[in-house]
Amino acid sequence: EKEFFNEMKKEDRMVCHFYRNNWPCQVMDKHLGLLAAKHVETKFVKVNAEKAPFLTERLKVWMLPTLALIKNEKTTDYVVGFDELGGVDDFQTETLAMRLVAAGLIFEQDEYKQNTNANQPTRSVRSSIRSYKKTDSDEDSDFDD
Repeated sequence: EKEFFNEMKKEDRMVCHFYRNNWPCQVMDKHLGLLAAKHVETKFVKVNAEKAPFLTERLKVWMLPTLALIKNEKTTDYVVGFDELGGVDDFQTETLAMRLVAAGLIFEQDEYKQNTNANQPTRSVRSSIRSYKKTDSDEDSDFDD
């Protein structure tokens, strides 16, 4: 957990994959590995959620896999499960890429425009999380001591 904070403080953009050793998390990891190789402008990290309970709770991670999308030391968005990626585990890497482009975490490449399916779902994960309540702590950096 301490390593996470040290890594995050050096980065403008970071995608943090909260995972455990199961099939859905392995699928997400495969796609993130491909994107990390192409997008050096963004830091990609993995956190084993079962071994980092403080961080998992602090960032309100409740389902795995979850991607915490972090800009300038602030969690700005989440990708929870596969719902936004078509609701299936055989989604295209380009679908995830366009979701990260929309969040401002990676820069768009021409190949994403050509390969994405126009019928992919575009709803925000925040609109589907009805129990989320904004608190005063959400106004500051998620990582203040």
